[in-house]
Formats: sequence, structure tokens, C-alpha cells
Amino acid sequence: MAKQAQIKDITFSIGDQIKVLQKIQEGDKVRNQPFEGIVIAIKGAGENKSFVVRKIAAGNIGVERIWPLNTPWIDKVEVIRKGQVRRAKLYFLRTAPKKLKFEQVNQNKTSRKAKKTKKASKK
Repeated sequence: MAKQAQIKDITFSIGDQIKVLQKIQEGDKVRNQPFEGIVIAIKGAGENKSFVVRKIAAGNIGVERIWPLNTPWIDKVEVIRKGQVRRAKLYFLRTAPKKLKFEQVNQNKTSRKAKKTKKASKK
């Protein structure tokens, strides 16, 4: 049960929002592709250690990527925001993203208020 991982002197843990810059090779060219999300799991020990990052893509679709820690294809890892969690694995984010539901409820309320103010201003 690993709660922290280290890649090139950057330590991150479960619940942190990170940006992983992965090297993508297309023919002769190599480019960096960013993947930004929340670390939901760190598994394994020693050489077999890996981590899972989850993000919400376009259309509220969840996308997860799994990387081994010692892969040569990870160019850089940036910690954007530190998280404070009480769980070792955050798999519950797969089924119930409360933050998204909360934001959707607030958007619906504000749109209803805007419609009411438009109707009131027309009278």
C-alpha cells in the first residue's frame, strides 16, 4: 500500500492534481503530450510501482491512464495542487464525482434565476 510516489525528485501522493508530460513518438518526431488529472491510486512496490491518474474529458467522460513509475516515456511530472485524503484508493471518484454534480446543480439554479430575471424585465 503505497501512498506516495517519486519521479525525478518530484514527490506526489494520492489525491494530488498532477500534470504528466508523456513523450509521444510519431515517426521520427518526439513530442510531449500533457495529461492533467487526480491521482486516484498508487500500486505496487519497488520496480513494479505504478500510478493511476483520472481526468474528466470533454462531455463529462472520465478518462484514466496508468503509468509505471520507472518508464522512460514520462518526461516530467508537475504537482498542480496537493490533496488531503483519508483513503488509500480513490476509486469512488469513478462512480460519484460529487464536484461535477454540485457544479451542475449550481449551473441549473443560476440559469433558472437568469430566466426569471429576463421574464421580470420584459413585464
